[in-house]
Amino acid sequence: MSELKLEILESRVNKLIGRRELIVRVAHWPRGTPSRKELREQVAKMLGVDPETVYVRKVKTDYGACESLARVHVYDSAERALQVEPPHIVKRHKEGEGEKGG
Repeated sequence: MSELKLEILESRVNKLIGRRELIVRVAHWPRGTPSRKELREQVAKMLGVDPETVYVRKVKTDYGACESLARVHVYDSAERALQVEPPHIVKRHKEGEGEKGG
């Protein structure tokens, strides 16, 4: 099994909400699209933050490609994330799965 290679393409700070908004390119050759849980853990490890503050909003993989784009929010605190994130995203985060569909 190969390790994921992450590259931050875009990063901006939203001070009003208390989060960083990232667009991350994920290379995952020769595997399929990684789970949200795996992405969350890898992003947290890369940034040196608690995984509970990382929320994967969207993962898009083109057909046949071993590269994905992920939209990720990294909050200042887990409490702030629960105040801001929509309930369906929090549910996906708590389940730890949910790569495909709700």
